[in-house]
Amino acid sequence: MEIVSKFAVGSDKGVDDLFDVKKAFIRDTYKEDVPSETIENYIKEHLDHRKMINVLNDLSNQLIMVFVDDEPAGYCLFKSGSSYPDSPEGKKMTEIIGFGIVSEYNSSEVKASLWNKVKSAIKFTDSIWINIHQNHPQLDIFKDNGFDFVKESISEPFGMASSIYELNISK
Repeated sequence: MEIVSKFAVGSDKGVDDLFDVKKAFIRDTYKEDVPSETIENYIKEHLDHRKMINVLNDLSNQLIMVFVDDEPAGYCLFKSGSSYPDSPEGKKMTEIIGFGIVSEYNSSEVKASLWNKVKSAIKFTDSIWINIHQNHPQLDIFKDNGFDFVKESISEPFGMASSIYELNISK
């Protein structure tokens, strides 16, 4: 099994790969808590190629994809200069906007590959943060890598209970 994590660009191919992963991840992650019709409506309304290409062409946003045997298996989308409500002022912060690994590829090797690439890409910030729902299948990655609980919150896409976690990495 060959596992490769790499930056993806705002091209049709990059967005197709991202959306393949996001659709599978959203369906699988929320199937127990959200009606399938609501999930499908969300996918139809919010996964728009043109909008995502614009997001990826914004220099503050970066996308890393992980591939297993050349198949898209997971992603991390992050944004520099984005802070959470009531965060400390004067800190350079990076938000993990989205993070997911398709369930069939959710192994420790795939997680490690994706996280290590993300960590190397975000090293020029003071802290990394994520608003992540409490049943997220990859929540352990963040807890295991030193992210600290900050506060309770609500997460998108379905307004579920979540928590903000932060990893301070300033020198």
